[in-house]
Amino acid sequence: MKYVLVTGGVVSGLGKGVTASSIGVLLKACGLRVTCIKIDPYLNTDAGTMSPFEHGEVFVLDDGGEVDLDLGNYERFMDIKLTRDNNITTGKIYQSVIDKERKGDYLGKTVQVVPHITDEIQDWIERVAMIPVDGKEGPVDVCVIELGGTIGDIESMPFIEALGQFSYRVGPGNFCLIHVSLVPVLNVVGEQKTKPTQHSVRGLRGQGLTPNILACRSTVALDDNVKGKLSQFCHVPEQNIITLYDVPNIWHIPLLLRDQKAHEAIFKVLNLQGTTKEPLLKEWTSRAEICDGLHEPVRIAMVGKYTGLSDAYLSILKALLHASVDLRKKLVIDWIPACDLEDATEKENPDAYKAAWKLLKGADGILVPGGFGNRGVQGKILAAKYAREHRIPYLGICLGMQVAVIEFARSVLNLRDANSTEFDPNTKNPCVIFMPEGSKTHMGGTMRLGSRRTYFQIKDCKSAKLYGNRTFIDERHPRLENAGLSFTGKDETSQRMEIVELPNHPYFIGVQFHPEYKSRPGKPSPLFLGLIAAACGQLDTLIQGSGSQGNLSAKLGNGIAMEKVYQKGTTKPAKVLSDGLYSYCNGVQV
Repeated sequence: MKYVLVTGGVVSGLGKGVTASSIGVLLKACGLRVTCIKIDPYLNTDAGTMSPFEHGEVFVLDDGGEVDLDLGNYERFMDIKLTRDNNITTGKIYQSVIDKERKGDYLGKTVQVVPHITDEIQDWIERVAMIPVDGKEGPVDVCVIELGGTIGDIESMPFIEALGQFSYRVGPGNFCLIHVSLVPVLNVVGEQKTKPTQHSVRGLRGQGLTPNILACRSTVALDDNVKGKLSQFCHVPEQNIITLYDVPNIWHIPLLLRDQKAHEAIFKVLNLQGTTKEPLLKEWTSRAEICDGLHEPVRIAMVGKYTGLSDAYLSILKALLHASVDLRKKLVIDWIPACDLEDATEKENPDAYKAAWKLLKGADGILVPGGFGNRGVQGKILAAKYAREHRIPYLGICLGMQVAVIEFARSVLNLRDANSTEFDPNTKNPCVIFMPEGSKTHMGGTMRLGSRRTYFQIKDCKSAKLYGNRTFIDERHPRLENAGLSFTGKDETSQRMEIVELPNHPYFIGVQFHPEYKSRPGKPSPLFLGLIAAACGQLDTLIQGSGSQGNLSAKLGNGIAMEKVYQKGTTKPAKVLSDGLYSYCNGVQV
């Protein structure tokens, strides 16, 4: 087994997760089987109870593990299925050691950080690295490990010590350390500064780890003299210094690594020279170029609770991007704080109220994601009502489905107090109730999580057609029908409603599961593909194409000219926007 460790220095948010994912893509393209482990030094057992404002979204795995969002990057980039044990936290390590101590496994010894905590970390890595994640039998070839945080953080020290010991345990030729660091350019002098990276590497070496490769983040490619300086002071060969400069979209990162021969540097350290093939990455090259060249926009209004931080909805953003690129559209996200749509905001902050409704009314499609708590629920209900009454394509996920049901019960069935028991335990008309798995006292790990099977109840509904007319699907979780609201998907017991649709609406679908977790570049989630297609007036063509070719985007994604008629009945001229994913928050570009 070979190990590649990715660490970060100078500042957080440099893109270690994308770098680790891209290294995995590159190694897979060379013919190797790859798995990933993310180490998060926080004391939480998992990410399940953390606020999205604290740490971005909580990504849910097939086995129900609630993990760091970087594992979502790993799965999307490498098209693998990880387990909860692929995310190591300080909380998990200490919990495991304390459980062993209570059982007497340490035979009365004094339990200490070294060797007990550090040994537990190393044993965990070795055990999880052997688990296949690509659907094949047998152990993988390379395990990519990302150490969260920044070198110098107090909470990371036990892990750094453990990884230093681990490099000796596995021996030379089996361990490669890639350090991601920042080379800033000061506007005053316009010069690339190496000192932050020098200090970061010095700190890393002072803790027992020496980098084999430097991956330097900068706005532009590093000058040759800068590489020479870094090589001299950091003791890294010049050919092992990679520049990760700013690019229009992250799909360019594996291509940057390939073009700078990062795989050859890794193979030299791991003694894999001559055992692999050249990475071509044709699909990645094509996808990155297509994304760069998109100019015809499709506007999706994201009505949520955590719109101040886009990472809170990272998987949804990626799923929308996968679908829009597949349909050759440039994605524009209009971020709308749900509470800004409510009547109270009209009185307290009329400008925010007007701006929010202007964005909602200008959208080609509306998406209401999941969330917890009362704040913003009424705004989400109003968004669902606007989409239903004005026939705007709508996709509701988890809470987004629930508010659609509540709105329908209130407006169509005239049940004015219809509600969820989560928000009003005493409602006389409960449309949504607590599941038996849920806990009203504990927050962590009490929901119905992981991959679950949903059975379609109606064969000719839009959601079934988008999934290729299958009888069931496996997606990840976290009397109305007589009035026109159709429950088209249920669980295996037929007790839980999983998919709801309005049959006479251009596109109005709510799902209890989270389809965004299984979306991949080149293989977008069918429901997100349907939303984008409906927002562009191409849903019928998309569904017809799925029946004859088995590929939902076959007729839309191969350059065939399509009439650009949007849902509101107007033909929109293409606006030229700059490259990349654009998002607006009440008119402010982020």
